[in-house]
Amino acid sequence: MKDTVLFQQALCLPMPWFVKSSAFDIEQKRLTIQLDFQKGSTFSCPTCGQHDLKAYDTAEKQWRHLNFFQHECYLTARVPRISCPTCGVKAITDLPWARRDSGFTLLFEAMIIALVPSMPCKTIANYVGEYDSRIWRIIHHYLDEVLELQDLSSVTKVGLDETASK
Repeated sequence: MKDTVLFQQALCLPMPWFVKSSAFDIEQKRLTIQLDFQKGSTFSCPTCGQHDLKAYDTAEKQWRHLNFFQHECYLTARVPRISCPTCGVKAITDLPWARRDSGFTLLFEAMIIALVPSMPCKTIANYVGEYDSRIWRIIHHYLDEVLELQDLSSVTKVGLDETASK
């Protein structure tokens, strides 16, 4: 089985996305998987949702993915921009493997969130080889989403101790 077929199946990429190539750098201890979209593919406008818009141009982007054994793994892709007659030129932001402007794949973020209850953020950052500030951004994103769903209208009192007040 070819590496591209293996990674295509493992990543479960929907059409029009596919694994174009992969490169392993033993010195950097890094696997890079290049994603692309099929020629002639159409996309929807991220603003108004208009369908069947062809790529206007592309921009190369990169996301940190789960490690490949003990080696860092990155996904790179040509991310299309479309020219919408209503909204103008817009970048496609709805990618099946990543959250907008995150720099991480959804699976990487899920692993981080799974680790949060059992270890401090700095320990997680050291474990995955990232800056703790980047890990905190992931945590805050999902924490803010959960807090937004909370109905706190019935809360009438909040208690703080001397440690929390500082």
